[in-house]
Formats: sequence, C-alpha cells, structure tokens
Amino acid sequence: MNIIAMILVIIGAINWGLIGFFQFDLVAAIFGGQSAIISRIIYALVGLAGLWAIMLVPRVKHKEK
Repeated sequence: MNIIAMILVIIGAINWGLIGFFQFDLVAAIFGGQSAIISRIIYALVGLAGLWAIMLVPRVKHKEK
C-alpha cells in the first residue's frame, strides 16, 4: 500500500509541476478534461495517497534516529 501511495503522490507532484511551470494538466489531457470521471477518480486517488503519505512521516522520522 505504501508503494502505491508513493507512486500516486509522485504522479500528483509531476502533474502539479507541469501545471505550475507550463499550465499543462497531464491527467486532464490524457483522460478528457478535468471534469471527466476518470480524471476526477485519479485526482481523488492522488489526494488519498497524499493523506496516506502523511502517516508515513512519523515512520521515516523514527527510522532516522
């Protein structure tokens, strides 16, 4: 689950980078716009993955000690 979450977080980060630098939404371009159901599902999954990744932060900090 952690690996899937991290992959989705990376996809989201790349997409936000493209939006920020080039005003290009890759997810929307691939799946038919921001309002397309598949795009919304991907956005939702990326958001959930981000929430999951928040829970990983204490684990990483604990392993660093």
